[in-house]
Amino acid sequence: MTDSILSKAATMEIPINSNGDTRTAEDDSLEQDLQQVMVSGPNLNETSIVSGGYGGAAEGIIPTSSIKDIRSKSRGITPSHSAASRIANQPGHYPAPSMHHSNSNPMMSEEATRGVAVEKFDSVKKWSINTYKCTKQMFSERFGRGTKTVDLELDAQIDVLRETKLKYERILRLARELTNHFYNMVQTQQALGDTFADLSQKSPELQDEFGYNAETQRLLCKNGETLLGAINFFVSSINTLVNKTMEDTLMTIKMYENARLEFDAYRADLEELSTGPRDAAAMVRIEMAQQQYQIHKDKYERLRSDVTIKIKFLDENKVKVMHKQLLLFHNAISAYFAGNQQQLEQTLRQFNVKLKPPGSDKPSWLEEQ
Repeated sequence: MTDSILSKAATMEIPINSNGDTRTAEDDSLEQDLQQVMVSGPNLNETSIVSGGYGGAAEGIIPTSSIKDIRSKSRGITPSHSAASRIANQPGHYPAPSMHHSNSNPMMSEEATRGVAVEKFDSVKKWSINTYKCTKQMFSERFGRGTKTVDLELDAQIDVLRETKLKYERILRLARELTNHFYNMVQTQQALGDTFADLSQKSPELQDEFGYNAETQRLLCKNGETLLGAINFFVSSINTLVNKTMEDTLMTIKMYENARLEFDAYRADLEELSTGPRDAAAMVRIEMAQQQYQIHKDKYERLRSDVTIKIKFLDENKVKVMHKQLLLFHNAISAYFAGNQQQLEQTLRQFNVKLKPPGSDKPSWLEEQ
């Protein structure tokens, strides 16, 4: 009985799948269980099998991805058609969420970009309209077809200021030239005095004569350095008055003149619209033109007031500064050429002009130029 059973088992046909693998019901059940575990469990691509227990050697760690590839190759299946790929296509399996957030909120990004573009477009539009109106007004004034707002008193003061600035720039330029020439003369006197002193020691027969001249040149050099200090202080003060105080006032005047041009441009635009038709669309344009006219009128009047105040303060400051500087220049020059060393030093103390100590780097009086 037993022999007949064994003979039948030996002659039973073994099922073969399409890939040549021997398949049994236990194998199919095991693979289904494995699929369920892979679906519900962690991602096997990111796990490892550790041989030798916890804390084993590094060479005992075998990535499970290689195991799946080996098993798939043994069946003649490429890794892309492995069990993990089939599980991903089963119902109830949800793919992992994407980690890219660049387009997480495209609507808000698009609205923000559109808002910036609209803002830039409005800015360019306003600038273009304003430039066109001002250019039109400027050409109308130049060719005598347009009217111009004129403040005779203020315009006369502006012309005087510009003429005064040109004259003060000439004074500044000449004073700097005087400083350069006089500095070179002082350096020559110092070299000449050193030469006389050296010859007085090497020429016994002319020792006294060389000695007198050496002492005279040294005294002139000392007084010349004192005078250079006074002239340099004068140049520095004139430079501040011309290139800072006056220039600041002229910048405000330039802003005032631009505001005047804009005011006249929008005034002419309002006058042109007021003489036209009075339909609904025209009334809307007239109202908008009236608003722009009022805005530029307020700006023009504000800057005109600023210019008036600045010119007044500039005149007061100019008189105060030039009164002090002209006295200093006159007294220092007079004392130097009169040979009055005491008076020259007293002039510098009177106007709080401080000289650099001896031995300072040369040229000592041209550093602020």
